Amino acid sequence: MMTEHPANGLDDVVHQRVRLGIMAIAHQARQVEFGFLRTTLQLTAGNLGQHLTVLEKAELIQIEKGYEGKRPRTWVTLTAAGQAALRNEITQLKQLIQQVEQVDGTPAAD
Repeated sequence: MMTEHPANGLDDVVHQRVRLGIMAIAHQARQVEFGFLRTTLQLTAGNLGQHLTVLEKAELIQIEKGYEGKRPRTWVTLTAAGQAALRNEITQLKQLIQQVEQVDGTPAAD
């Protein structure tokens, strides 16, 4: 009996490198500012904006615009669906790593 491969459980929206980074940072910070994401992930504002749009359309993040003093700011927060999607992605990645380590003869870390 063949069980489904963990790679099949990866979500293309979440798994993309930049979007996974955005979600991981937003998870850690609870709320993160656009400029911090841009600098940390080494992106242009336009590139980051495109990735945020994809995540927002998938309802994985919430974007809030406002001001800090007179400076316009954009804050990003993971939604409940975003938290669940990130947890699922990490679970699938751990299973994938475990399979690779078993083949290599490396003990799987818990």
